[in-house]
Amino acid sequence: LLPDGVVNLSVPIVLPISTEDKERLAGCEALALSYAGRKVAVLRNPEYFEHRKEERCARVWGTTCPKHPHIKMVMESGDWLVGGDLLVLEKIKWNDGLDQYRLTPLALKQKFREMNADAVFAFQLRNPVHNGHALLMQDTRRQLLERGYKNPVLLLHPLGGWTKDDDVPLEWRMKQHAAVLEEQVLDPKSTIVAIFPSPMLYAGPTEVRHCRSGMIAGANFYIVGRDPAGMPHPETKKDLYEPTQGGKVLSMAPGLTSVEIIPFRVAAYNKLKKAMDFYDPKRHDDFDFISGTRMRKLAREGENPPDGFMAPKAWKVLTEYYQSLEKKH
Repeated sequence: LLPDGVVNLSVPIVLPISTEDKERLAGCEALALSYAGRKVAVLRNPEYFEHRKEERCARVWGTTCPKHPHIKMVMESGDWLVGGDLLVLEKIKWNDGLDQYRLTPLALKQKFREMNADAVFAFQLRNPVHNGHALLMQDTRRQLLERGYKNPVLLLHPLGGWTKDDDVPLEWRMKQHAAVLEEQVLDPKSTIVAIFPSPMLYAGPTEVRHCRSGMIAGANFYIVGRDPAGMPHPETKKDLYEPTQGGKVLSMAPGLTSVEIIPFRVAAYNKLKKAMDFYDPKRHDDFDFISGTRMRKLAREGENPPDGFMAPKAWKVLTEYYQSLEKKH
């Protein structure tokens, strides 16, 4: 609970189990939780609750469309939820070569102190970084310097849990982020890359937890993008959520007591400047909105995007990933 008695947990963190497991575990005072054959935690004094799947989906996603990738997983999961007092046996490790990027909130705060940061601004994303994203981060740093901060530090916080099948996997995104820093599109001296080890829900404005996790990790400022955590409706293909709603929800959400929301400005490719630029509707014809679909098609075919869309080494990582998929097929 926060000092004013408000807690903001808009997404339930639950453990579904089957009816068979619930009956088998009846009377047990503690349960061992295992992952990949290893015991990682003990759940004491377990309690069981009906898994009201349709209600859960309607409240979290605002839809019960079974073709939504995360709703599909919910609907296929167990009919009961189990909770209790959790004892984690050791620090969770993935052993995938990326554990050095999975920093706890305490470790991140220590790094910010070591860097003498007087402001921390967070950018969370599940996609590769293109120069439009970089423009937002560069502009936020400029704003903070103009406000009198001496050493603003960027927390680049890629999502590290489950994502849908057509998203770029974490391993490749981390390579791409490293290339962006190597080309100094973002300043390596004032940037920390740390994995946020959460699954992606694609729940749009409901995913206030992304911002809250950044706040707990020490961020004072949080950049909100267009349609954060959103996706097209699986059937109509229109935006599932109104694109500006996420930013509005965050700006009004209770419990975000020590973080300021930095509103997003739409960036697109300026054909005259040959660079990503903030979109000006008065000069609409000067801009090209390069969609994710188009970007993936270019990468699969080994073609280059327009100059200035993405750092060349970062683009090379993407083409290698998509071409590796083609080879598998």
